[in-house]
Amino acid sequence: MVQGTHAQGRGGQRPATLLLGIEGLAVASVGLEDDGARVVEVVTDEETAAACPECGVLSTSVKERATTRPRDVPYGVAPIRLVWHKTRWRCRETRCPRGSFTESLPSVPARSRLTTRLRSECGERIATDASCVQAAAARYRVSWPVAHAAFVAHVDAELAAPLPPVEVLGIDETRRGKPVWAQDPDTCRWHLVADRWLTGIVDAAGTGGLLGHVDGRTAEVVADWLRDQPQAWLDGVTHVCIDLSGSYAKAVADALPDAVLVADRFHLVRLGNDMVTAVRQRATRELRGRRGRKKDPEWASRRRLLTGHERLSPVAFARLWNGLIDAGDLGVEILHAYAVKEALRDLLALAPTPGTSVPDRSAISHRLWRFLDLAAATDSPEVHRLAATIEAWWPAIEAGLVTGHSNARSEGYNRLAKHQGRNAFGFRNTENQRRRIRWACTRQHRRASAKNREVPGQVR
Repeated sequence: MVQGTHAQGRGGQRPATLLLGIEGLAVASVGLEDDGARVVEVVTDEETAAACPECGVLSTSVKERATTRPRDVPYGVAPIRLVWHKTRWRCRETRCPRGSFTESLPSVPARSRLTTRLRSECGERIATDASCVQAAAARYRVSWPVAHAAFVAHVDAELAAPLPPVEVLGIDETRRGKPVWAQDPDTCRWHLVADRWLTGIVDAAGTGGLLGHVDGRTAEVVADWLRDQPQAWLDGVTHVCIDLSGSYAKAVADALPDAVLVADRFHLVRLGNDMVTAVRQRATRELRGRRGRKKDPEWASRRRLLTGHERLSPVAFARLWNGLIDAGDLGVEILHAYAVKEALRDLLALAPTPGTSVPDRSAISHRLWRFLDLAAATDSPEVHRLAATIEAWWPAIEAGLVTGHSNARSEGYNRLAKHQGRNAFGFRNTENQRRRIRWACTRQHRRASAKNREVPGQVR
């Protein structure tokens, strides 16, 4: 074994001790093993390590010597193997229930096989590099449970911090896994066995990110989460953005009666597109007695019907219009549904964006009347259902047109949630899933908080 240098470094410490950098341990020697690993033999260099952890009295009675091999962070290509020669002391304090104890340090706690910095670096790598637990466990030569526990210790303290002030909440659901179906052996019919959902509650207008994840998508679970928050925090919420979900609307009415409900415009446009598709499919079945085919003009134009008028070139729009006009009554009914959808888009386009002003009430009233007038001029039941939905949700829709708030951030965090699920190849433990997703969806808030802490004297 090749011995290490004995030259003195800063503060009277050996250079090898300074290079190792573990507080309270001094390097006695360094050697090489046959496989190229570096063996670093260390001894305790901290007087307080001889203090009894129970009563705190320093001991001078040696019971025996012990040797442990804690693992440390990797450094270089060849591994480093620590050999810690430490002392087991007797506690001579008569009132202390502890008879003996072995030296321990904050950098290497009692009964720990890993150094503190190894656990911290492993957990931080999983959290900051978006690495899976197994990859970090392989890198640091620890088991999966140890690596996961390090990640939990790294993130739980920050996730448990009080929620930041929020003015606009966003509520949306995301499916947890795939729905499970089973076939009835008697009737041969398929029925849904399990369809698991998570509801995300986010800061829809700030940097708070994903504030909470609850199991299910019922009004009860969402209202319970809201009631668990401090009343001062709830009083700061002025608007809540949702899709057209009666369950979420009921939860907001129960837990946040003073907040203004805002209907997300994206889901309204999607309702309009779904209405056009439903009209096209029904009219084709009724008038042609079959499903649409490639030669049918309404089927050939199915993509153009779902595209906004302003995004269609003049040639594409002329092909759409002329093809459906030539189809007769079938095409006219579909074009009428398309016009209703475009009138709805024109109405929703009044919502203000950054740099634009709030629309006039007269402009909102005019475009709403135009939409309802077009909807009333057709006999299509799908169009009438859409108009009834708009009338039922009009206060929430109008709030979105006046404020410009939307649930776009909820949709973005849903994408991140699905991305985390794919990275982990699925989650079996719901708590682990919520933790990983919420950590991934609060990066912006953590960066903003760190930036505020760096500015001295800044009021937060």
